[in-house]
Amino acid sequence: MTEPALTWLTPSFAVTTALRPEDFAGLAALGVKAVLSNRPDGEEPDQLSAAQEAAHAWRHGIKFRHVPADKHELFTDNVVDGMADALRELDGPVVAHCKSGLRSAIVWAAAVARSQPVDCVLAALERCGFDLDVIRDDLDAQADRKRYLGHAGHLDCSGSAEVIPLIAAARTAA
Repeated sequence: MTEPALTWLTPSFAVTTALRPEDFAGLAALGVKAVLSNRPDGEEPDQLSAAQEAAHAWRHGIKFRHVPADKHELFTDNVVDGMADALRELDGPVVAHCKSGLRSAIVWAAAVARSQPVDCVLAALERCGFDLDVIRDDLDAQADRKRYLGHAGHLDCSGSAEVIPLIAAARTAA
């Protein structure tokens, strides 16, 4: 079994693949303050439910938020507002996850596009290996909402991305 990697879209927000019970200790060792799950319960038979993830997070002193995002509802108000609220309300670092990390990255981009230039959002995604210019029109539509996110901060359009294997990073942090 491969260990999940954290892909840092900003210094305080990362995305990753589906989490396992043993991953929460590594996240806590890294100083992660909150986990945000974008996986709907029951997406796969062997996945952790939101309630199970919340219990694992709580045991390790991590806050938990569930903003389920089916692939057909990534740009809906419920999902984008849920991500925007999480970005505003949760102390970072925050790690969001879904099955592969892609949905979490897209939902993050939709929420952040409401307060940041779309070109900058797409550049941040591209630095992290997500070539998502195909969602530019959807991000432009979110930008037209002109909604301010308190914790989003300004993106550094010239920064570099960092992908850290979760277990190796926990060992380094210890």
